[in-house]
Amino acid sequence: MLIRKAVPNDAEKLVFLMKHVEESNVMLFEPGERNTTSQQLNRRLTTMNDSSIVFTAEEHNELVGYVFAIGEEIKRKQHSVYIVIGVHQANRGKGTGTQLLRAVEKWAIEKALRRIELTVVAHNTLAIALYEKLGFSLEGVKRDSLYIEGKYVDELYMSKLL
Repeated sequence: MLIRKAVPNDAEKLVFLMKHVEESNVMLFEPGERNTTSQQLNRRLTTMNDSSIVFTAEEHNELVGYVFAIGEEIKRKQHSVYIVIGVHQANRGKGTGTQLLRAVEKWAIEKALRRIELTVVAHNTLAIALYEKLGFSLEGVKRDSLYIEGKYVDELYMSKLL
C-alpha cells in the first residue's frame, strides 16, 4: 500500500471514494448527500495552503483511503489540525487507517503542530478503538449531535497532543 499526498489529478477518484465511504452511514454526510464535484475538489487540492494536507492510500492504482488534515488560519488555533478520515469498506481492519493517521502525525510533527483533533459518531466502535490505539483521548461528548436513520446520536470529541 502506498500512502502519499493527494494531488489535483486524484480528485475524481477521491470524490468517488468519499461517496463510497459515506455509505457506511457513520460520516457527517448521509449517503448520496455530498455534492462535491471532482472539479471542486481539484481546485481545493490545487489551492490548499501549507496548514492543510490530504493523504491518500493507494492499492493497485485505486484509492482505498484518505485523510484530510485541515489547519486553521486563526493565530490562536494554528497549532492544531482537524482531521477527517475514510477507508474503503474492503480495506477496513487491514491497517489502512493506521497508516493514514501515522502519515498525518508525521506531517504534523514536521510542521511543529501540537494537536490533532477529530469527531467520531459514538457508535463507531472500530474507529474509536483505532484512535485510542494511536494515542487519541476522549475530550467530550456532543449529545444528540447528529440525526441518523431516525435516531439522535452522540458525537465524541477526541484529540492527540504531539
